Amino acid sequence: MPPHTYEIWSLVPPVLAITLAIATRQVFLSLFAGIWVGYLVIAQWNPLLASVEALEACVAVFKDHGNTCVILFSAMVGSLIAGVQRSGGVDGFVQFAQTSRIVRGRRSAGLLAMAVGMATFIESSIVCLVTGAVARPIFDKLRMSREKLAYVCDTVSAPTCVMIPLNGWGAFVLAQLVASGLVDDPVPLLVHAVPLNFYAITSLVMLFVVLVTGWDIGPMREAERRAREEGKLLRDGAKPMITDEVLAMPPEPGVTPRAHNMILPIAVMVAMVPVSLYYTGVTSLEPGTPREFWNILRACSGNTSVFYAVTTAVVFAGALYRLQGIMTVKEYVDVAIKGASALVPLALLMVFAFAIGHLCRHELHTGDYVASVIGKGMPKWLVPGAVFAISCFIAFSTGTSFGTFAIMLSIALPVADTIGVRMDLVVAAVLGGGVFGDHCSPISDTTIVSSMASASDHIDHVRTQLPYALMAGGIALVLYLLAGIALV
Repeated sequence: MPPHTYEIWSLVPPVLAITLAIATRQVFLSLFAGIWVGYLVIAQWNPLLASVEALEACVAVFKDHGNTCVILFSAMVGSLIAGVQRSGGVDGFVQFAQTSRIVRGRRSAGLLAMAVGMATFIESSIVCLVTGAVARPIFDKLRMSREKLAYVCDTVSAPTCVMIPLNGWGAFVLAQLVASGLVDDPVPLLVHAVPLNFYAITSLVMLFVVLVTGWDIGPMREAERRAREEGKLLRDGAKPMITDEVLAMPPEPGVTPRAHNMILPIAVMVAMVPVSLYYTGVTSLEPGTPREFWNILRACSGNTSVFYAVTTAVVFAGALYRLQGIMTVKEYVDVAIKGASALVPLALLMVFAFAIGHLCRHELHTGDYVASVIGKGMPKWLVPGAVFAISCFIAFSTGTSFGTFAIMLSIALPVADTIGVRMDLVVAAVLGGGVFGDHCSPISDTTIVSSMASASDHIDHVRTQLPYALMAGGIALVLYLLAGIALV
């Protein structure tokens, strides 16, 4: 336990913010209400001081280099989307997908989106962005709801990245395993934990089943019926993260739609991510550290790499369209600024989400308080299930999988070592629980980016996805309890 925690009060801000957001659909006010209440607790119920501290916390978001990169690359994605739309690339890609018979209907469109997402497992935000960019025009053409696309984007991001850990996710987990002091060689342990990550596996299997069978439940069933029968991709009154002003931007007059005007910028963006990961890793290595693969991966920055990749794609797209005579430099800059300006609400949402995440992790110590209940006379067979459940709650409340990994691995590994529980099973339970929160928490950056990439209303995305996530989480919890009995 840290020197000072606020115990049960530390749960109030995230629970209040998430509950209000889902109940009222006023996500901005709900998040700020959670921030304000948190600082009200810290300020010992002084409302004036709480207001000042809440505003300062929002400004302080930009002190974190990673947070600033996420906000900037999210805005620049609007520039890229606007440029691709204006160049005729979207229309050209839709025509290509139809004439080449790559997509023959709703099922093949969904499976294409899932395959594209899983193939770009390098970084979770890139998975969301690429999946949304490739699949959105096809989903729109086939009258598939934006909520369904957001579900696909979100489900193939974090679960895939944690299952194929040759990326920043794997590097972060390896660093945490080494830091525990209990693991001599972390790579085999992480490899053994992958097939025991029941939540990630269940989520991906469930997504495949949903896409193949059209199995829609809860709010998703109504969203799909609305889109299929009424042609409404969004519900009446929805507030998509990207406005139709950008998505419906017509191509330049006289421009022939060409698929490569969309495919090439996206390919450049994807290709730049591993290059940027290598660069940020090498330049961040401590002097004298060998330039080995895992050392470089541990030192790299995922958020910075995505920012570099998106920036490169925006510049490349501008040059590509200029060489074809589609747009002048001035016209492209105007389009790019218009696209970025359409994502100002997303930037504000990111600021609030990062602020409440920092509040919960570093001021109220929400995760530490929740995690402190583990290991108190708990039977060995119950430990994997309890670790998973607690990790789920921490990640959902704080909106961060990496923060959950850092908190829970530092607690769960010593517990497993002391009472004799298999470490690979405990590591898998922590990773699965962390992914649950990253997958479906309204304040998770991956959930927010999925809403943006699919041009969906953020709370509609959370509401339609949550039943699937809870079902996968329930199945995973049962499997961890059974594994606790069979394998511990």
